[in-house]
Amino acid sequence: MRIPGPEPRTDGGAGAIAAAGGLHHYQRLLHATYGPVVRFQLPGTETAVSIADPVLLEATAHLDKRPERLFAFLTPLFEAGNIQVLPVEEHTPWRRLLLSVLAGRPSHERHFARFTELATALADRWAAGCAGPGREPVALQRDLTALTLHMICAYALGGEDTDADAVVAAFEVVLTEYLGRLYEVPSPEREEERDQRTEEALALLRTTVDRIVAAHETDRGTAGGTDRSDLIGALVAAGERPARIRDTVMATLLAAHHTTGVAVSWTLHLLGAHPEVAEQVADELEQVLGERTVPEYADLRRLTQLDRVLKESMRLFPPGPYGARETTEAITVGGYAIPAGATVFYPFWAVHMNPRYWPDPERFRPERFTPDEVARRPRLAHIPFGFGPRGCEGAQLATVEAQLVLAVLLKRFRFAPEPGHEVVPIERFVLWAADDIRMTVSLRH
Repeated sequence: MRIPGPEPRTDGGAGAIAAAGGLHHYQRLLHATYGPVVRFQLPGTETAVSIADPVLLEATAHLDKRPERLFAFLTPLFEAGNIQVLPVEEHTPWRRLLLSVLAGRPSHERHFARFTELATALADRWAAGCAGPGREPVALQRDLTALTLHMICAYALGGEDTDADAVVAAFEVVLTEYLGRLYEVPSPEREEERDQRTEEALALLRTTVDRIVAAHETDRGTAGGTDRSDLIGALVAAGERPARIRDTVMATLLAAHHTTGVAVSWTLHLLGAHPEVAEQVADELEQVLGERTVPEYADLRRLTQLDRVLKESMRLFPPGPYGARETTEAITVGGYAIPAGATVFYPFWAVHMNPRYWPDPERFRPERFTPDEVARRPRLAHIPFGFGPRGCEGAQLATVEAQLVLAVLLKRFRFAPEPGHEVVPIERFVLWAADDIRMTVSLRH
């Protein structure tokens, strides 16, 4: 049975994707038109199939290969091979090692105080702005992605004697330059300038990681190093070579930076449009925290309404709007034959908006995530961090960070949309807002 989809175009599908406003918008349009399994053209791939039904996705959950061409633009970022497309025999032990750190409660608790300091510093700055005359709206994405980059730098690099601002600035250069290659065609002069800036920033980052690796090597077998990086320490202890350690730190910064900050931004955007839900979260924070302005790690599991709000926000605006795998052998999905070597797309946004599993999908309804409601849906109906052997290793860490930041901010502030400011989702590697998300912020007490 032939997989439904649009007729082939001479431009390889690039024009249709651009006309839709990006790949994530295009996938939603495709599935609304052709159903849960769609064949479509994608530059750089011979066969591309998108699947938006969580039950049908189960047939692909074992896939453990990413399409190399789609991630090739990141290859110069890494020294020991593109970590995003590691072959299975390398990826499996590397993933297991990362999960032992990133998904572990001890590591989360050990960094929680530093995360809280950083979130509180941002809240203090916003509070000072509230008190002054001529109050300006807050640019959520700008401030929150900067915050979460500082947080993941503190986590990945540890409490070393490191110039955090310099590291953050260098990584911003790397991120901007590499992602810029996806969305613009620069002149040769601009390309040369870009390469020079990127190499200088990469050199600073790698030198910083090398210094921390050396400190870990010195500490091995001693009682020192209480402020070292859990991540780098685990990689050193496992005998990973220096280039792979540097690559892993770079990949961790890349994956964790924009995603968490963007998730918090979209959540506050939705709460600003639904003040009654924001008050429910604020009431819960009052009950759990009392007079405290920040939560402790153990408080997070008691913030059930906040957790539901975050999950519903990531359903409506998944930070990473799609994932991709490659078939190594022919498979059948929903009666359709998908050949070996095909690119299988996971359109997270389209899955999350599938009306069969999400009635009235455009509405913001956190009660969708009560235990009873969750039990009624297939397990892959909500996949903001992906799934299977290539799912996000840092999902639990990102959730802890997002819950903490939301708790700190919502305990102290009310958020309201900036009048006249339109929020337009666009594709910029993550699901971004075209002109940021600008909101007015006022103190609760």
